[in-house]
Amino acid sequence: MANLRFPAIMLLLLLLNLSLMSSYAIRVNTHNLLEATLPQIPELPKPEIPEIPKPELPELPKPDIPEIPKPELPELPKPELPTLPKPELPELPKFEVPTLPEIPKPEVPTLTKHELPEIPMPEVPKSEIPKPEVPTLPKPELPEIPKPEVPKLPELPEIPKPEVPALPKPELPEIPKPEVPKLP
Repeated sequence: MANLRFPAIMLLLLLLNLSLMSSYAIRVNTHNLLEATLPQIPELPKPEIPEIPKPELPELPKPDIPEIPKPELPELPKPELPTLPKPELPELPKFEVPTLPEIPKPEVPTLTKHELPEIPMPEVPKSEIPKPEVPTLPKPELPEIPKPEVPKLPELPEIPKPEVPALPKPELPEIPKPEVPKLP
């Protein structure tokens, strides 16, 4: 089974190691590197390279190519299309449309309106139903309620504002800057 805490412990150790490294030592080392001079290397003489002659290719004689005569094709006669006579269509007899005899319009018989006989309405005897009388009720009298009086709140006494004494500004002593010794 894998231990999941191992990478976390390694990360913590790496961060602790990086935080313990002194940035002061790194700055001093870079300062020393800037001040250090490098030894001068003497220049070596450059070797002379002899010139290599360019290779020349020998000239080859041009081969004589004999001229080939163009082949002559015999002339073929142009084919002639025979002229065909125009086809003549025989005349068709004119088609006559036969005329139809006139058909007389049919007559629609008129229908007579049927009249409905009047049915006498039965007479309903009128009965007199007395209308109910609604008695009028007297309006109730409401007693007058006196308006409530709200008592006045007592006046609060004025509280004087407290005076805060002014504090003198503290004077900070000057801290001398630390001197960094130069390492050889």
